[in-house]
Amino acid sequence: MRARGAVIHEVGKEWQVQDLELGEPNDTEVRVKVMASGLCHSDDHFVTGDIPVTLPMVGGHEGAGIVEAVGSKVTRVKPGDHVATLFIPACGHCRYCATGRSYICDNGAGMEHGKSLDGTYRFFDTDGNGIGGVTRLGTFSNYLVCNENQTVKLPEDIPFELACLASCGVATGFGAAVNGGPVRPGDVVLVAGLGGVGANAVQGAKIAGAAHIIVVDPSEYKVGRAADFGATAAFKSLDEARPLIAHLTNGQGVDVGIVTVGRVDGDIIGSVFEAVGKAGRLVLVSVGSYEKSLTISPQDLTNFAKSIQGVMYGNCNPVVDIPRLLGLYRDGRLKLEELVTRRYKLDEINQAVADMHAGKNIRGVVVHEH
Repeated sequence: MRARGAVIHEVGKEWQVQDLELGEPNDTEVRVKVMASGLCHSDDHFVTGDIPVTLPMVGGHEGAGIVEAVGSKVTRVKPGDHVATLFIPACGHCRYCATGRSYICDNGAGMEHGKSLDGTYRFFDTDGNGIGGVTRLGTFSNYLVCNENQTVKLPEDIPFELACLASCGVATGFGAAVNGGPVRPGDVVLVAGLGGVGANAVQGAKIAGAAHIIVVDPSEYKVGRAADFGATAAFKSLDEARPLIAHLTNGQGVDVGIVTVGRVDGDIIGSVFEAVGKAGRLVLVSVGSYEKSLTISPQDLTNFAKSIQGVMYGNCNPVVDIPRLLGLYRDGRLKLEELVTRRYKLDEINQAVADMHAGKNIRGVVVHEH
């Protein structure tokens, strides 16, 4: 069938919106009519080359839509179900899923090629050439085919434009605070970067009971929005925040520092690590290049019993945690509508990316037209 999506063909180039052909789902796959897709900074790492993938690639992994067709062996969802897409599969059977760590499911291996689990393409250009989908999804297309393990059923009363955010940014940020920290009642927390992930790290820290949540972001717009999500203070630089951190912690440093900047490097990690106090933890969510560089003191790491925790997908089990997060939204405890700064048509994808780079959005959302 015919689809329409945004494709990256070369590193450093813009997204191209084009017609696509979509293959049929196999026995364990589903076809999803994608209604909305969040604009996550992770997709930009494929454009910059920070995360090497096989190009061309249909972008997008933060999606929500309606199941239209299912393979003969699919049991997780059925036609008509509202679903969110999972950028990491959750098979439920591998060693990691079986031990409650589906955020590192074995079936996530090989996603950089964008092919389905059986090694074949589901997207094709109009000449019949195979095109991968980001994390085997491609939510920048208005239709996609994916394995059932990359879907989770949604309540039908949650708008697609909000539900899509829970599939990545909300779960990742919230989980970074609640699981990665873990933030405890009374903690002083530092969040570096207030995008679609950082705003939810703030929300997670607030719900976990943090006494003070300090945000650092160079965007004046984002500094002005930080309190909307529960921050108690916000600054444009860490140097500006240091006096308050010292005051609140008697000079000791924060309990948890969460790094959610758009692109991280060793110096950023090092500066946040310095702001973490004794027995505190730096939680690293952000992605940078594969360059090996950490500017931290081994003495501080050992003598002050600090730790660094990498977080993938918020260390969540998304099949369980995404519906729980949407339950918090329904109860008025988690903000989703406030995350969406602007909605875009698919043809506006490059403007949406430019706005993300300019720090104009907490989260932009592509709303597909059908």
